[in-house]
Amino acid sequence: MSRLAPAPDALIGKRFDVAVSKMLGISRAKSAELIETNQVRGLNREMAKSSTLMEGDIVEFDIVEEGKEPEPLAEDMAVVYEDDDVIVVDKPVGVAAHASVGWTGPTVLGSLLQRGVHITSLGAAGRQGIVSRLDVGTSGLMLVCKSDLAYKEMRRQFAEHEVVKTYHALVQGNLKEDKATIEAPIGRAKVSDFRFTVTPTGKEAITHWDVLERFGEATLVKVNLETGRTHQIRVHFSSIGHPLVGDPMYGANPVMAKELGLERQWLHAMQLEFRHPRTHVWTTVKSRYPADLQHALDSLEAKHATPPVNSLG
Repeated sequence: MSRLAPAPDALIGKRFDVAVSKMLGISRAKSAELIETNQVRGLNREMAKSSTLMEGDIVEFDIVEEGKEPEPLAEDMAVVYEDDDVIVVDKPVGVAAHASVGWTGPTVLGSLLQRGVHITSLGAAGRQGIVSRLDVGTSGLMLVCKSDLAYKEMRRQFAEHEVVKTYHALVQGNLKEDKATIEAPIGRAKVSDFRFTVTPTGKEAITHWDVLERFGEATLVKVNLETGRTHQIRVHFSSIGHPLVGDPMYGANPVMAKELGLERQWLHAMQLEFRHPRTHVWTTVKSRYPADLQHALDSLEAKHATPPVNSLG
């Protein structure tokens, strides 16, 4: 950034570093640093940070923009399906869907672009091509649109709940029923900007689940979502007293997570079923459990295995 600016009337008589901080909307310490490195200076006279800004002074800004660190690449993110219109990746845990304020780790979108994958320009800046997201702490299948046609059609399919999204989740405790539906509106929790909760003022949220395996202290379930609210599965199961194993944000027991070697919630997007945006052929894409989730299941199965009957024959 290189420009000239006359001394503002409201800042006449102020210290130079104070005036610069007001003019740029930065801290006084940062403005002093810019003055000392000659990135901000007086055009018609030499000025130190302690100099007084006077009427008629011209301030010259020649600020060197700090280069951003390149986004790390999600090298272990596998591509499960790809054609000219869509790409479906198996997102590892610790990878965000797209860049956001405060996030410095890898993203699905950034990693695809770094790999040279063409993504449609449709969508919000920095989120182009994305029609459905997964949390950073949730692994599994995520679809990104490569063509404009795909973006428009897949956005419609997700919005109208035509896409079948199947998750597997391990929840604490022994669910009483073999299958059920949780229908409860979800909104932001007042106690935190990051948490969500069941609230009458929230948006409609519907979660269907079926039991796959019981371990007594935990239950493995298949989950299908009719809606796609943020943290929906985590919030809904917590609301019925069965938080996801490894999810302390929503009430999970950290001791159980530690025993199973889990450092995140046990939740994986297992299957996506959608009508292909161009051919309209019903398409199914599947995933497998990542190593940490499989290890937790193996540990539970070993713990609850029936011991062999001793024979004295």
